[in-house]
Amino acid sequence: MNAIVQEQLGRYISAFDDFRKIAAGTALPWLTKLREDAFAQFAETGFPTPNVEDWRFTSVAPIAKTKFRLAEQLRTRELLALRDQVESCRIPGAAARMVFVNGHFAPEFSSLSCLPPGVFAVNLATQIAEKPQHLEPHLGRYLKIKRDPFCALNTAFMEDGAFLHIGRGRVLEAPVHLLLISVGGDVPLMNHPRNLVLAEEGAELTVVEEFLSLGDTTVFCNAATELVAGEGAVVSHYRIEQGNCGLFQISTLRIQQDKSANVSSHSVLLGGALVRNNVHPVLAGEGGVCLINGLFLGREREHVDNYMLVEHASAHCESRQFYHGILDDQAHGVFHGRIIVHKDAQKTDAKQTNRNLLLSDNAQIDTKPQLEIFADDVKCTHGATIGQIEENALFYLRARGIDELSARRLLLEAFANECLDRMKEGPARAHAAELIRAHIRRMATTAKKYREAQPETERVSHWEEFQ
Repeated sequence: MNAIVQEQLGRYISAFDDFRKIAAGTALPWLTKLREDAFAQFAETGFPTPNVEDWRFTSVAPIAKTKFRLAEQLRTRELLALRDQVESCRIPGAAARMVFVNGHFAPEFSSLSCLPPGVFAVNLATQIAEKPQHLEPHLGRYLKIKRDPFCALNTAFMEDGAFLHIGRGRVLEAPVHLLLISVGGDVPLMNHPRNLVLAEEGAELTVVEEFLSLGDTTVFCNAATELVAGEGAVVSHYRIEQGNCGLFQISTLRIQQDKSANVSSHSVLLGGALVRNNVHPVLAGEGGVCLINGLFLGREREHVDNYMLVEHASAHCESRQFYHGILDDQAHGVFHGRIIVHKDAQKTDAKQTNRNLLLSDNAQIDTKPQLEIFADDVKCTHGATIGQIEENALFYLRARGIDELSARRLLLEAFANECLDRMKEGPARAHAAELIRAHIRRMATTAKKYREAQPETERVSHWEEFQ
Protein backbone atom coordinates (compact mmCIF):
# COMPACT_ATOMS: atom_id res chain seq x y z
CA MET A 1 0.00 0.00 0.00
CA ASN A 2 1.57 3.29 -1.08
CA ALA A 3 1.78 6.43 1.03
CA ILE A 4 -1.07 8.19 -0.78
CA VAL A 5 -3.49 5.31 -0.23
CA GLN A 6 -2.42 5.07 3.41
CA GLU A 7 -3.14 8.77 3.88
CA GLN A 8 -6.56 8.43 2.25
CA LEU A 9 -7.54 5.47 4.41
CA GLY A 10 -6.09 7.14 7.48
CA ARG A 11 -8.58 9.99 7.19
CA TYR A 12 -11.49 7.53 7.14
CA ILE A 13 -10.06 5.48 10.00
CA SER A 14 -9.94 8.59 12.14
CA ALA A 15 -13.47 9.59 11.12
CA PHE A 16 -14.82 6.10 11.87
CA ASP A 17 -13.14 6.00 15.29
CA ASP A 18 -14.92 9.25 16.19
CA PHE A 19 -18.22 8.18 14.63
CA ARG A 20 -18.64 4.84 16.36
CA LYS A 21 -18.34 6.46 19.79
CA ILE A 22 -21.43 8.61 19.26
CA ALA A 23 -23.45 6.74 16.61
CA ALA A 24 -26.99 5.57 17.30
CA GLY A 25 -27.13 1.96 18.51
CA THR A 26 -23.66 1.67 20.01
CA ALA A 27 -25.15 -0.63 22.67
CA LEU A 28 -26.43 -3.11 20.06
CA PRO A 29 -23.83 -5.84 19.43
CA TRP A 30 -25.26 -6.88 16.06
CA LEU A 31 -25.24 -3.29 14.75
CA THR A 32 -21.76 -2.58 16.09
CA LYS A 33 -20.46 -5.73 14.43
CA LEU A 34 -22.18 -4.82 11.16
CA ARG A 35 -20.49 -1.43 11.11
CA GLU A 36 -17.08 -2.71 12.15
CA ASP A 37 -17.09 -5.57 9.65
CA ALA A 38 -18.06 -3.17 6.90
CA PHE A 39 -15.31 -0.72 7.75
CA ALA A 40 -12.76 -3.53 7.93
CA GLN A 41 -13.84 -4.56 4.43
CA PHE A 42 -13.47 -0.99 3.15
CA ALA A 43 -10.05 -0.63 4.79
CA GLU A 44 -8.93 -3.88 3.16
CA THR A 45 -9.99 -2.98 -0.39
CA GLY A 46 -9.83 0.82 -0.38
CA PHE A 47 -11.43 2.86 -3.12
CA PRO A 48 -11.95 1.05 -6.44
CA THR A 49 -9.76 1.86 -9.45
CA PRO A 50 -10.39 1.49 -13.18
CA ASN A 51 -8.43 -1.77 -12.94
CA VAL A 52 -11.54 -3.24 -11.28
CA GLU A 53 -13.86 -4.38 -14.08
CA ASP A 54 -17.00 -2.95 -12.46
CA TRP A 55 -15.28 0.48 -12.36
CA ARG A 56 -13.50 0.21 -15.68
CA PHE A 57 -14.92 3.44 -17.13
CA THR A 58 -15.00 5.55 -13.97
CA SER A 59 -12.18 6.95 -11.87
CA VAL A 60 -13.14 7.84 -8.31
CA ALA A 61 -9.77 9.50 -7.68
CA PRO A 62 -11.44 12.91 -7.10
CA ILE A 63 -13.39 11.36 -4.21
CA ALA A 64 -10.41 9.46 -2.80
CA LYS A 65 -8.13 12.51 -2.88
CA THR A 66 -10.56 14.98 -1.33
CA LYS A 67 -10.38 15.46 2.44
CA PHE A 68 -14.04 15.00 3.32
CA ARG A 69 -15.37 15.52 6.82
CA LEU A 70 -18.48 13.77 8.13
CA ALA A 71 -21.35 16.28 8.01
CA GLU A 72 -22.94 17.28 11.30
CA GLN A 73 -26.61 18.00 11.85
CA LEU A 74 -27.53 21.57 10.92
CA ARG A 75 -28.94 23.91 13.53
CA THR A 76 -32.60 24.94 13.31
CA ARG A 77 -31.73 28.40 12.01
CA GLU A 78 -29.61 26.90 9.23
CA LEU A 79 -32.38 24.47 8.30
CA LEU A 80 -35.04 27.16 8.11
CA ALA A 81 -32.90 29.08 5.63
CA LEU A 82 -33.45 26.17 3.23
CA ARG A 83 -37.24 26.23 3.47
CA ASP A 84 -37.96 27.77 0.05
CA GLN A 85 -35.68 25.32 -1.76
CA VAL A 86 -37.17 22.37 0.11
CA GLU A 87 -40.72 23.46 -0.64
CA SER A 88 -39.93 23.80 -4.35
CA CYS A 89 -39.29 20.03 -4.43
CA ARG A 90 -42.66 19.07 -2.97
CA ILE A 91 -44.59 16.38 -4.88
CA PRO A 92 -48.31 17.26 -4.98
CA GLY A 93 -50.41 14.29 -3.97
CA ALA A 94 -47.68 12.46 -2.04
CA ALA A 95 -48.89 10.40 0.92
CA ALA A 96 -45.92 11.38 3.09
CA ARG A 97 -42.61 13.17 2.90
CA MET A 98 -39.37 12.59 4.78
CA VAL A 99 -36.60 15.17 4.39
CA PHE A 100 -32.97 14.55 5.26
CA VAL A 101 -30.30 17.25 5.22
CA ASN A 102 -26.69 16.04 5.08
CA GLY A 103 -27.88 12.59 6.07
CA HIS A 104 -29.85 13.72 9.14
CA PHE A 105 -33.65 13.68 9.50
CA ALA A 106 -35.31 17.11 9.34
CA PRO A 107 -38.74 16.86 11.01
CA GLU A 108 -39.31 20.58 10.35
CA PHE A 109 -39.87 19.77 6.66
CA SER A 110 -41.33 16.27 6.95
CA SER A 111 -44.94 15.07 7.03
CA LEU A 112 -45.95 11.55 8.10
CA SER A 113 -49.37 12.09 9.70
CA CYS A 114 -51.47 11.08 6.67
CA LEU A 115 -50.22 7.53 6.29
CA PRO A 116 -53.01 4.92 6.58
CA PRO A 117 -52.98 2.01 9.03
CA GLY A 118 -50.54 -0.72 8.07
CA VAL A 119 -48.02 1.71 6.57
CA PHE A 120 -45.20 2.71 8.88
CA ALA A 121 -42.51 5.32 8.24
CA VAL A 122 -39.84 6.61 10.60
CA ASN A 123 -36.27 7.79 10.37
CA LEU A 124 -33.67 5.07 10.86
CA ALA A 125 -31.95 6.67 13.86
CA THR A 126 -35.23 6.75 15.79
CA GLN A 127 -35.99 3.14 14.88
CA ILE A 128 -32.51 2.07 16.04
CA ALA A 129 -33.03 3.83 19.35
CA GLU A 130 -36.60 2.64 20.02
CA LYS A 131 -37.32 -0.64 18.19
CA PRO A 132 -34.10 -2.06 16.73
CA GLN A 133 -35.47 -5.63 16.79
CA HIS A 134 -37.54 -4.81 13.68
CA LEU A 135 -34.37 -3.86 11.79
CA GLU A 136 -32.06 -6.70 12.73
CA PRO A 137 -33.48 -9.36 10.34
CA HIS A 138 -33.03 -7.09 7.30
CA LEU A 139 -30.65 -4.16 7.79
CA GLY A 140 -27.36 -4.93 6.09
CA ARG A 141 -28.42 -8.45 5.11
CA TYR A 142 -28.69 -7.81 1.37
CA LEU A 143 -26.14 -5.17 0.40
CA LYS A 144 -22.93 -6.72 -0.94
CA ILE A 145 -20.14 -4.95 0.91
CA LYS A 146 -17.47 -7.24 -0.55
CA ARG A 147 -18.46 -6.34 -4.10
CA ASP A 148 -18.54 -2.57 -3.69
CA PRO A 149 -16.33 -0.54 -1.29
CA PHE A 150 -18.86 2.30 -1.31
CA CYS A 151 -21.51 -0.07 0.06
CA ALA A 152 -19.06 -1.04 2.78
CA LEU A 153 -18.35 2.63 3.54
CA ASN A 154 -22.08 3.41 3.73
CA THR A 155 -22.70 0.49 6.09
CA ALA A 156 -19.81 1.54 8.32
CA PHE A 157 -21.16 5.09 8.68
CA MET A 158 -24.89 4.36 8.52
CA GLU A 159 -26.90 6.12 11.18
CA ASP A 160 -29.94 7.79 9.65
CA GLY A 161 -32.20 7.51 6.65
CA ALA A 162 -35.71 6.23 6.03
CA PHE A 163 -37.34 3.05 7.33
CA LEU A 164 -40.56 2.20 5.48
CA HIS A 165 -42.69 -0.84 6.27
CA ILE A 166 -45.95 -1.64 4.51
CA GLY A 167 -47.96 -4.51 5.93
CA ARG A 168 -49.36 -7.61 4.27
CA GLY A 169 -51.97 -6.85 1.62
CA ARG A 170 -51.86 -3.09 2.20
CA VAL A 171 -52.08 -0.80 -0.83
CA LEU A 172 -50.72 2.75 -0.78
CA GLU A 173 -51.58 4.45 -4.06
CA ALA A 174 -49.88 7.80 -3.41
CA PRO A 175 -46.08 7.87 -3.25
CA VAL A 176 -43.85 8.29 -0.21
CA HIS A 177 -41.33 11.04 -0.98
CA LEU A 178 -37.81 10.81 0.45
CA LEU A 179 -35.93 14.06 -0.16
CA LEU A 180 -32.20 13.83 0.62
CA ILE A 181 -30.41 17.18 0.48
CA SER A 182 -26.66 17.72 0.56
CA VAL A 183 -25.44 21.14 1.67
CA GLY A 184 -21.79 22.10 1.51
CA GLY A 185 -19.79 23.95 4.12
CA ASP A 186 -16.45 25.62 4.65
CA VAL A 187 -14.72 22.27 4.05
CA PRO A 188 -15.78 19.33 1.83
CA LEU A 189 -18.49 17.33 3.60
CA MET A 190 -19.75 13.76 3.23
CA ASN A 191 -22.91 11.99 4.30
CA HIS A 192 -24.01 8.34 4.10
CA PRO A 193 -27.81 8.02 4.25
CA ARG A 194 -29.21 4.50 4.53
CA ASN A 195 -32.78 3.50 3.64
CA LEU A 196 -34.64 0.26 4.30
CA VAL A 197 -37.95 -0.48 2.57
CA LEU A 198 -39.97 -3.57 3.52
CA ALA A 199 -43.08 -4.53 1.52
CA GLU A 200 -44.81 -7.60 2.89
CA GLU A 201 -46.79 -10.20 0.95
CA GLY A 202 -49.28 -8.67 -1.50
CA ALA A 203 -48.46 -5.07 -0.55
CA GLU A 204 -48.29 -2.21 -3.07
CA LEU A 205 -46.07 0.84 -2.60
CA THR A 206 -44.40 3.67 -4.53
CA VAL A 207 -41.26 5.33 -3.17
CA VAL A 208 -39.59 8.42 -4.64
CA GLU A 209 -35.99 8.85 -3.52
CA GLU A 210 -34.83 12.30 -4.61
CA PHE A 211 -31.32 13.72 -4.17
CA LEU A 212 -30.58 17.42 -4.35
CA SER A 213 -27.33 19.31 -3.79
CA LEU A 214 -27.34 22.98 -2.82
CA GLY A 215 -24.55 25.52 -3.04
CA ASP A 216 -21.31 25.52 -4.99
CA THR A 217 -19.07 23.73 -2.49
CA THR A 218 -17.88 20.14 -2.71
CA VAL A 219 -20.06 17.43 -1.17
CA PHE A 220 -19.98 13.64 -1.25
CA CYS A 221 -23.27 11.79 -0.82
CA ASN A 222 -22.90 8.01 -0.58
CA ALA A 223 -26.42 6.59 -0.28
CA ALA A 224 -27.70 3.02 -0.13
CA THR A 225 -31.19 1.53 -0.10
CA GLU A 226 -32.23 -2.04 0.64
CA LEU A 227 -35.66 -2.87 -0.77
CA VAL A 228 -37.34 -6.15 0.17
CA ALA A 229 -40.43 -7.18 -1.81
CA GLY A 230 -42.38 -10.07 -0.32
CA GLU A 231 -44.41 -12.65 -2.22
CA GLY A 232 -46.72 -10.98 -4.71
CA ALA A 233 -45.74 -7.46 -3.64
CA VAL A 234 -45.80 -4.63 -6.20
CA VAL A 235 -43.24 -1.88 -5.58
CA SER A 236 -42.22 1.09 -7.73
CA HIS A 237 -39.00 2.85 -6.79
CA TYR A 238 -37.98 6.19 -8.29
CA ARG A 239 -34.50 7.63 -7.95
CA ILE A 240 -34.20 11.28 -9.01
CA GLU A 241 -30.82 13.00 -8.78
CA GLN A 242 -30.16 16.72 -9.33
CA GLY A 243 -26.56 17.68 -8.84
CA ASN A 244 -24.32 20.70 -9.29
CA CYS A 245 -20.68 20.92 -10.30
CA GLY A 246 -19.51 20.15 -6.74
CA LEU A 247 -21.51 16.96 -6.18
CA PHE A 248 -20.03 13.48 -5.93
CA GLN A 249 -23.02 11.13 -5.75
CA ILE A 250 -22.80 7.37 -5.28
CA SER A 251 -26.20 5.66 -4.97
CA THR A 252 -26.93 1.96 -4.61
CA LEU A 253 -30.31 0.24 -4.78
CA ARG A 254 -30.30 -3.41 -3.70
CA ILE A 255 -33.59 -5.22 -4.40
CA GLN A 256 -34.56 -8.61 -2.95
CA GLN A 257 -37.62 -10.12 -4.66
CA ASP A 258 -39.67 -13.04 -3.39
CA LYS A 259 -42.02 -15.28 -5.37
CA SER A 260 -44.19 -13.43 -7.93
CA ALA A 261 -43.03 -10.01 -6.70
CA ASN A 262 -43.14 -7.19 -9.25
CA VAL A 263 -40.61 -4.38 -8.78
CA SER A 264 -39.95 -1.37 -11.02
CA SER A 265 -36.86 0.80 -10.67
CA HIS A 266 -36.95 4.19 -12.44
CA SER A 267 -33.82 6.37 -12.39
CA VAL A 268 -33.68 9.99 -13.56
CA LEU A 269 -30.16 11.40 -13.32
CA LEU A 270 -29.82 15.11 -14.06
CA GLY A 271 -26.16 15.89 -13.54
CA GLY A 272 -23.33 16.19 -11.06
CA ALA A 273 -19.55 16.25 -11.12
CA LEU A 274 -19.41 12.47 -10.68
CA VAL A 275 -22.55 10.35 -10.43
CA ARG A 276 -22.63 6.58 -10.01
CA ASN A 277 -26.02 4.81 -10.06
CA ASN A 278 -25.97 1.16 -8.97
CA VAL A 279 -29.09 -1.00 -9.30
CA HIS A 280 -28.84 -4.63 -8.15
CA PRO A 281 -32.04 -6.71 -8.10
CA VAL A 282 -32.02 -10.38 -7.17
CA LEU A 283 -35.06 -12.33 -8.37
CA ALA A 284 -34.95 -14.94 -5.61
CA GLY A 285 -38.45 -16.40 -6.01
CA GLU A 286 -40.20 -17.98 -8.97
CA GLY A 287 -42.37 -15.82 -11.18
CA GLY A 288 -40.75 -12.53 -10.26
CA VAL A 289 -40.84 -9.55 -12.63
CA CYS A 290 -38.37 -6.66 -12.59
CA LEU A 291 -38.24 -3.50 -14.72
CA ILE A 292 -35.12 -1.31 -14.66
CA ASN A 293 -35.84 1.92 -16.48
CA GLY A 294 -33.63 4.97 -16.58
CA LEU A 295 -32.71 8.26 -18.20
CA PHE A 296 -29.43 10.07 -17.64
CA LEU A 297 -28.49 13.53 -18.93
CA GLY A 298 -25.04 15.05 -18.78
CA ARG A 299 -23.46 18.30 -19.94
CA GLU A 300 -20.27 20.32 -19.50
CA ARG A 301 -17.74 17.94 -17.85
CA GLU A 302 -20.19 15.82 -15.87
CA HIS A 303 -19.58 12.10 -15.47
CA VAL A 304 -22.65 9.84 -15.12
CA ASP A 305 -22.10 6.11 -14.62
CA ASN A 306 -24.89 3.51 -14.53
CA TYR A 307 -24.08 0.02 -13.30
CA MET A 308 -26.87 -2.55 -13.50
CA LEU A 309 -26.53 -6.06 -12.12
CA VAL A 310 -29.61 -8.27 -12.47
CA GLU A 311 -29.42 -11.71 -10.92
CA HIS A 312 -31.94 -14.36 -11.97
CA ALA A 313 -31.73 -16.85 -9.11
CA SER A 314 -35.06 -18.65 -9.63
CA ALA A 315 -37.02 -20.07 -12.55
CA HIS A 316 -39.80 -18.42 -14.57
CA CYS A 317 -38.69 -14.84 -13.89
CA GLU A 318 -38.69 -11.87 -16.26
CA SER A 319 -36.50 -8.77 -16.29
CA ARG A 320 -36.35 -5.75 -18.60
CA GLN A 321 -33.67 -3.06 -18.71
CA PHE A 322 -34.19 0.14 -20.72
CA TYR A 323 -31.71 2.98 -20.27
CA HIS A 324 -31.49 6.17 -22.34
CA GLY A 325 -28.67 8.70 -22.19
CA ILE A 326 -28.38 12.25 -23.55
CA LEU A 327 -24.90 13.81 -23.38
CA ASP A 328 -23.71 17.26 -24.41
CA ASP A 329 -20.49 19.31 -24.30
CA GLN A 330 -17.70 17.15 -22.80
CA ALA A 331 -19.93 14.98 -20.63
CA HIS A 332 -19.03 11.32 -20.18
CA GLY A 333 -21.71 8.67 -19.75
CA VAL A 334 -21.40 5.01 -18.84
CA PHE A 335 -23.83 2.13 -19.09
CA HIS A 336 -22.57 -1.20 -17.78
CA GLY A 337 -25.41 -3.71 -17.62
CA ARG A 338 -24.93 -7.29 -16.46
CA ILE A 339 -27.53 -10.03 -16.44
CA ILE A 340 -26.54 -13.18 -14.57
CA VAL A 341 -28.77 -16.22 -15.04
CA HIS A 342 -27.95 -18.82 -12.41
CA LYS A 343 -28.08 -22.53 -13.22
CA ASP A 344 -31.45 -23.09 -11.50
CA ALA A 345 -33.10 -20.11 -13.23
CA GLN A 346 -34.68 -22.03 -16.12
CA LYS A 347 -37.31 -20.32 -18.28
CA THR A 348 -35.72 -16.93 -17.66
CA ASP A 349 -36.82 -14.12 -19.98
CA ALA A 350 -34.43 -11.16 -19.89
CA LYS A 351 -33.90 -8.18 -22.17
CA GLN A 352 -31.42 -5.31 -21.96
CA THR A 353 -31.37 -2.18 -24.14
CA ASN A 354 -29.27 0.97 -23.93
CA ARG A 355 -29.78 3.93 -26.32
CA ASN A 356 -27.70 7.11 -26.32
CA LEU A 357 -27.75 10.52 -28.00
CA LEU A 358 -24.56 12.57 -28.25
CA LEU A 359 -25.21 16.27 -28.84
CA SER A 360 -21.58 17.25 -29.36
CA ASP A 361 -18.49 15.70 -30.89
CA ASN A 362 -16.75 15.89 -27.50
CA ALA A 363 -19.39 13.98 -25.56
CA GLN A 364 -18.50 10.36 -24.80
CA ILE A 365 -20.40 7.21 -23.95
CA ASP A 366 -19.05 3.83 -22.88
CA THR A 367 -21.69 1.13 -23.09
CA LYS A 368 -21.24 -2.50 -22.17
CA PRO A 369 -24.30 -4.75 -22.20
CA GLN A 370 -23.37 -8.15 -20.81
CA LEU A 371 -24.99 -11.59 -20.39
CA GLU A 372 -23.72 -14.42 -18.18
CA ILE A 373 -25.94 -17.47 -18.62
CA PHE A 374 -25.53 -20.70 -16.65
CA ALA A 375 -28.93 -22.21 -17.48
CA ASP A 376 -29.88 -23.87 -20.76
CA ASP A 377 -33.57 -22.97 -21.21
CA VAL A 378 -33.67 -19.19 -21.34
CA LYS A 379 -34.52 -16.27 -23.62
CA CYS A 380 -32.05 -13.39 -23.26
CA THR A 381 -31.19 -10.47 -25.54
CA HIS A 382 -29.14 -7.30 -25.22
CA GLY A 383 -28.09 -4.38 -27.39
CA ALA A 384 -27.02 -0.75 -27.48
CA THR A 385 -27.14 2.22 -29.86
CA ILE A 386 -25.12 5.44 -30.02
CA GLY A 387 -26.02 8.35 -32.27
CA GLN A 388 -26.85 12.00 -32.82
CA ILE A 389 -30.04 13.90 -33.53
CA GLU A 390 -31.34 12.86 -36.94
CA GLU A 391 -30.90 15.72 -39.41
CA ASN A 392 -33.83 14.49 -41.50
CA ALA A 393 -36.18 14.67 -38.52
CA LEU A 394 -34.86 18.13 -37.65
CA PHE A 395 -35.31 19.29 -41.24
CA TYR A 396 -38.88 17.91 -41.28
CA LEU A 397 -39.83 19.98 -38.22
CA ARG A 398 -38.05 23.11 -39.50
CA ALA A 399 -39.87 22.80 -42.84
CA ARG A 400 -43.16 23.06 -40.97
CA GLY A 401 -42.34 26.38 -39.38
CA ILE A 402 -40.84 25.19 -36.10
CA ASP A 403 -37.71 27.10 -35.08
CA GLU A 404 -34.52 25.11 -34.60
CA LEU A 405 -34.39 25.43 -30.81
CA SER A 406 -37.97 24.18 -30.41
CA ALA A 407 -37.37 21.40 -32.93
CA ARG A 408 -34.35 20.13 -31.03
CA ARG A 409 -36.26 20.29 -27.78
CA LEU A 410 -39.14 18.29 -29.27
CA LEU A 411 -36.80 15.57 -30.54
CA LEU A 412 -35.00 15.31 -27.21
CA GLU A 413 -38.30 15.17 -25.31
CA ALA A 414 -39.57 12.43 -27.63
CA PHE A 415 -36.42 10.44 -26.87
CA ALA A 416 -36.84 10.98 -23.12
CA ASN A 417 -40.56 10.22 -23.19
CA GLU A 418 -39.83 6.60 -24.02
CA CYS A 419 -38.59 6.30 -20.43
CA LEU A 420 -41.50 8.29 -19.01
CA ASP A 421 -43.98 6.05 -20.81
CA ARG A 422 -42.73 3.08 -18.77
CA MET A 423 -43.68 4.84 -15.54
CA LYS A 424 -47.12 4.44 -14.06
CA GLU A 425 -49.38 7.48 -14.30
CA GLY A 426 -49.45 9.45 -11.09
CA PRO A 427 -47.70 12.09 -8.97
CA ALA A 428 -44.27 10.42 -9.16
CA ARG A 429 -44.26 10.31 -12.95
CA ALA A 430 -45.60 13.88 -13.22
CA HIS A 431 -42.82 15.11 -10.93
CA ALA A 432 -40.14 13.31 -12.94
CA ALA A 433 -41.57 14.59 -16.24
CA GLU A 434 -41.49 18.21 -15.06
CA LEU A 435 -37.85 17.96 -14.02
CA ILE A 436 -36.82 16.21 -17.23
CA ARG A 437 -38.48 18.77 -19.49
CA ALA A 438 -36.91 21.70 -17.64
CA HIS A 439 -33.48 20.09 -17.94
CA ILE A 440 -33.96 19.31 -21.63
CA ARG A 441 -34.91 22.91 -22.34
CA ARG A 442 -31.54 23.98 -20.96
CA MET A 443 -29.71 21.27 -22.88
CA ALA A 444 -31.42 22.15 -26.15
CA THR A 445 -30.31 25.76 -25.79
CA THR A 446 -26.67 24.90 -25.10
CA ALA A 447 -26.66 22.27 -27.89
CA LYS A 448 -27.79 24.90 -30.39
CA LYS A 449 -25.01 27.28 -29.31
CA TYR A 450 -22.41 24.53 -29.61
CA ARG A 451 -23.65 23.47 -33.00
CA GLU A 452 -23.64 27.00 -34.41
CA ALA A 453 -19.95 27.21 -33.48
CA GLN A 454 -19.02 24.11 -35.52
CA PRO A 455 -17.94 24.25 -39.18
CA GLU A 456 -20.61 23.03 -41.59
CA THR A 457 -18.39 20.14 -42.74
CA GLU A 458 -18.28 18.72 -39.21
CA ARG A 459 -22.03 18.44 -38.84
CA VAL A 460 -22.42 14.73 -39.42
CA SER A 461 -25.27 12.49 -38.31
CA HIS A 462 -24.56 8.83 -37.79
CA TRP A 463 -25.61 5.83 -35.77
CA GLU A 464 -23.66 2.86 -34.51
CA GLU A 465 -25.42 -0.27 -33.35
CA PHE A 466 -24.10 -3.50 -32.00
CA GLN A 467 -25.69 -6.65 -30.59
